[in-house]
Amino acid sequence: MSRIRNLLTIAGTDPSGGAGIQADIKTFSALGAYGTTVITALVAQNTRGVQSIYPITPEFVGEQLDSVLSDVRIDSAKIGMLGQGDIVRVVAEKLRQYPIPFVVLDTVMVAKSGDFLLAPDAVSALRDELLPLASIITPNLPEAAALLNCPPADDESGMREQGRALLALGCRAVVMKGGHLHGESSPDWLITADGELRFDALRVNTRHTHGTGCTLSAALAALRPQYDDWEQTLRAAKAYLQQALLHADDLEVGQGIGPVHHFHQWW
Repeated sequence: MSRIRNLLTIAGTDPSGGAGIQADIKTFSALGAYGTTVITALVAQNTRGVQSIYPITPEFVGEQLDSVLSDVRIDSAKIGMLGQGDIVRVVAEKLRQYPIPFVVLDTVMVAKSGDFLLAPDAVSALRDELLPLASIITPNLPEAAALLNCPPADDESGMREQGRALLALGCRAVVMKGGHLHGESSPDWLITADGELRFDALRVNTRHTHGTGCTLSAALAALRPQYDDWEQTLRAAKAYLQQALLHADDLEVGQGIGPVHHFHQWW
């Protein structure tokens, strides 16, 4: 019998259940892994936007990390919303103290609704402290531009160039997500020291895309221990997300941008 993987998500909450910690736990469970959590912020949000953020102290985030990492074998971790520069630094400190085989960093800065989820002063901390500790990062085009302090890429050539620039900052792999490009397809590029690979997918005709970034990064964390490399892992994660999007309209959650269907295989 194969060993059940233990995963960790470090992120904020979503009371409506479509993004953040809740989406991560659903994704871990759907993909056959056991999830543990460290909460970085309590977020009052729903499918229509973010109403309020109640910050958690960096000290308490550190205490949560100690609680989990001193006791539970963690096979892979996903990092999402961190919110504050001091929390970024605490997470980086604990990752150095408790090495984890695979660390997926979702560079969360802005919610689907347009609400900011990362303080401006925290961007440099994310770039300087956490990127070098990440096995892979998953920025969309605005997030990549913010990390590099440049305009967002507007074509695939620009995506690849920015992906290489992010790789040079110290992470070991980059997934440049092309959802912000216009067109019938939504191309992603995997950039590693070994080369560049294009992953294409047709856009799904649904407005229910809340939590897609959280879900993809959580799926990468859940699946990486099963596969030999990030290419295979990304293909499997994108296939899972594609089906979750295709079945999103089966759910009736909220009046705005609804969630994807994490448990489409069973419900």
